[in-house]
Amino acid sequence: MRGFHRFNEENVGKSYDKKLMARLLKYAKPYWLFILLSIFLLTLIAGIDIARPYIIKLAIDDYMEVYSREAISGLRNLSFFYFLLILLGFFLNFLQIYLLNYTSNKIVFEIRQQLFEHLQKMSLGFFDHNPVGRLVTRVTNDTETLHEMYTGVLVNLFKDIFLLVGIMIIMVKMHLQLALLCFALIPIVLLTATFFRSRVRAIYREVRAKLGTINALLNANFNGMKTIHIFNRESQQFEEFDRNNQELLYAHKKQNLIYAVFRPTMEIIRSLGIAVILWYGGGKVLQGKIEFGILFAFINYIKQFFQPIQDLTEKYNVLQSAMASSERIFALLDEEPSIQNAENPMENHCFKGEIEFKNVWFAYKEEDWVLKDISFKINPGESIAFVGPTGAGKSSIIHLMGRFYDVQKGEILMDGVNIQLIPLKDLRKNIGILMQDVFLFAGTIKENIVLNNNNFSDEAIKSAAEYVNAHRFIEKLPNKYNEPIVEKGNNLSTGQRQLLSFARALMYDPKVLILDEATSNIDTETEKLIQATIEKIIKNKTTIAIAHRLSTVQSCNKIIVLHKGRIYEHGNHQQLLQKKGLYYHLYQLQHQKIKESL
Repeated sequence: MRGFHRFNEENVGKSYDKKLMARLLKYAKPYWLFILLSIFLLTLIAGIDIARPYIIKLAIDDYMEVYSREAISGLRNLSFFYFLLILLGFFLNFLQIYLLNYTSNKIVFEIRQQLFEHLQKMSLGFFDHNPVGRLVTRVTNDTETLHEMYTGVLVNLFKDIFLLVGIMIIMVKMHLQLALLCFALIPIVLLTATFFRSRVRAIYREVRAKLGTINALLNANFNGMKTIHIFNRESQQFEEFDRNNQELLYAHKKQNLIYAVFRPTMEIIRSLGIAVILWYGGGKVLQGKIEFGILFAFINYIKQFFQPIQDLTEKYNVLQSAMASSERIFALLDEEPSIQNAENPMENHCFKGEIEFKNVWFAYKEEDWVLKDISFKINPGESIAFVGPTGAGKSSIIHLMGRFYDVQKGEILMDGVNIQLIPLKDLRKNIGILMQDVFLFAGTIKENIVLNNNNFSDEAIKSAAEYVNAHRFIEKLPNKYNEPIVEKGNNLSTGQRQLLSFARALMYDPKVLILDEATSNIDTETEKLIQATIEKIIKNKTTIAIAHRLSTVQSCNKIIVLHKGRIYEHGNHQQLLQKKGLYYHLYQLQHQKIKESL
């Protein structure tokens, strides 16, 4: 499987890549009419910008030499025309900016939607190898960089080109010698721009790398805040963040230094051009060889001439940033989920709840086997428990049943059919997993029970909550079923979160119910309530339990004891005690601990 984690912040890639640009332009294709209209508006805006100095030139040369009524009338008409051009330029600029930003926002919206949808489809193994902070950066920072490219580079590039070409043409037509004198500065500008690009590229790579590290660090700290407080590691975590933040600050300082040198340098070159024009053109004016209006227009055009060059140079950085962001975004979009539906999946499979493992071997990494030649069968409606030391492979079996991972050897059957032939949506819909750590989304209690499925009525939600004994505590809340839940459900107790997960599972009525340490870390009174709830919801369902506390699995039809990835022994509670094997040893050990705690 290709690893997306290879495409990190330091892989900037080319400053311009035709293939990447072609893919980016595909997203703009549905909005080609808006983009063409924006380019047309920019052409008009560039024409207005070029015309303004020329109008002033006409006013100076044609109407300011001799006082007369005709001169006054001509100046009045030119002034009015100049004012209309300013108003027209304002309107066109407003329309173009709004239209371009609207189009860019729509494009980036669709890319961000596609990214999020793609991430939803990725397998658990993908998230095992990719820090959440970097994935968040892909969906937020990188897509925002593309927004800058669409608005600042892709279309506005045409305006800069129109301005440069238009100014060069009009300068040549007004006075060839003065124009050539101005153009002599172009090689100096290009050398300066090339030097700037070579420096900013390396600095940009460093800034992106440091920013990615900061995002990953923030995500790890916020998710582990409870552990940080428990072990009093606030100062150490702050020092780590401060060190990385200082490195990011230092990288930004170097980036700012490059810009602080580049912009004044360009200003000096432009001022040098103005000085040369004043020296040479001023002499020609005094000699009567050129009109003063031409000199005035040239000074204005030289200011306008350097602005697009400076913009184009700085847009190189935006373009490079967009290429790097698009490379990472497309690398993510091209990463195929390792778990996919079969080419010809078995539709409308009738689930009864029979599960069979046949000689299953599984490893998360290459051949570091977590499960070794596992075989067992669970009949419909049967209850079975997996017990064993930590790391024996209990949770891995659960992950394989829901096809969150695929086996390397052997096969897993659901009602006699290989689960790889069953559509993932159908398979997971019929397997309910109740975890030890229940995850609740920020929202309301109602939303967390139905998981944004609007097909359930309020009566059905209330009925499910009553059935699992959750209705009592919900009714005591100020907003009842509309009570807000903070992220991860931290404003509810562990037992309350567990009861909500039972209600959630009951709403979808799965044929197979998996209890993964569902009663761990819960007080005795709440455990009794949850046990009573479990006894109600497992009726007519195939039930699989994973528990360290052996007292919770004694009533199961069958208990499978795992040790180092293999089935060590199996049987019911009494049969395993009589064997006096690993189960007997674990039972005695827990029984002894309970006695000592009393």
